[in-house]
Amino acid sequence: MIGYERHADALSGGGYAYAKAAWIIGKSFLGKRISLLANIHTLHDLEKLVFPDNYRELPGRELLVDIEKRITDRAVKQIYSVVNSYEEPPKLLVRMLKSFEYSDLKECISHIAGGNKEMPKISDIGRFKTVRFNAYPDIAAMIKKTEFEFLLSDELKGIKQGMGFSNPAWQSINLMSVETKLDYHFYRSLLDSFSELPDEEQADAARLIADEISLRNCVWAFRLRAYYQKTEIETIKYLMDLKLPAANKVYNAFLKRSSLCAESRASLNFPLDVRAPWRGWRWERFLNPEEPSVHWTCNPRHFQNAASLYINHLAYHNFHSSPMSISALYCFIKIKLFEEDLLTSVAEGISLGMDSTGIFKLLEIN
Repeated sequence: MIGYERHADALSGGGYAYAKAAWIIGKSFLGKRISLLANIHTLHDLEKLVFPDNYRELPGRELLVDIEKRITDRAVKQIYSVVNSYEEPPKLLVRMLKSFEYSDLKECISHIAGGNKEMPKISDIGRFKTVRFNAYPDIAAMIKKTEFEFLLSDELKGIKQGMGFSNPAWQSINLMSVETKLDYHFYRSLLDSFSELPDEEQADAARLIADEISLRNCVWAFRLRAYYQKTEIETIKYLMDLKLPAANKVYNAFLKRSSLCAESRASLNFPLDVRAPWRGWRWERFLNPEEPSVHWTCNPRHFQNAASLYINHLAYHNFHSSPMSISALYCFIKIKLFEEDLLTSVAEGISLGMDSTGIFKLLEIN
């Protein structure tokens, strides 16, 4: 890192941020380095590999919780260091960094609604933080005069400032609906931030975010139907009906899609226990394959893992093909988020007694 820092003063703006991002990606457990994860068998092995300079002697369950927290903390720190390289960071990058704040807010609301007095672990996004997490569990005080205040007149309209865990108003809160509204708000804000990108950068970023929103909608549709037995009408309420901005010519290729929930809406017409009707559906390749002598049933987890891997491959390609650009740094953040999910999944799999081969197979990683 010392050698890298020597050249920092020779770079400025996006160049400096990209150089830092490239250095971080080179040390990540992705690409060729992902094979290193195939040689671990215990949580202690994983800890030594990922945190060689910060090894701790902790027992089983305690070690899992500690490793997961450190994995997230490291991802946040690295992403923050890149975004903070700018005096005034591009809105797109700030939006991506704030995905941690969205996740933390969802977790806090879930904890409060469940009567959990202990506040979940909160990610430190420094000067970009807006939620007053120190006001927990007073959710109204936490989000008042922030971009999340809309919840107090929407999904959390029965929650007033000063209300605690025991207030019966929490019993009527639809947590799934809250999560949907926050997801919609996040992606809507992300799309709005595209306006500041140079024309030549917008196409790659547009494809990535369009595919991600479409696939995320499909995952929601699968989960709601398979796990919660939601009807078509009920499921549609939880989909993000978003469109790409149409102000720039680079979006022409995408304008044929009336909405980024078109594919998920189409999926509602297909049965979850018959494979043939899915032929020709846009995201068919991410469905779990048929097996000889086994009745096929749609597996939402398989679809989610395959879709996540696809988005990561797309981000990895775009990161290297568009150096020194804002869209490349957007891809860097997507890559780091994927690595965080990957390492966390490996840790959880090992804690359940799985070996690395089984974990990689489950995650659709060859």
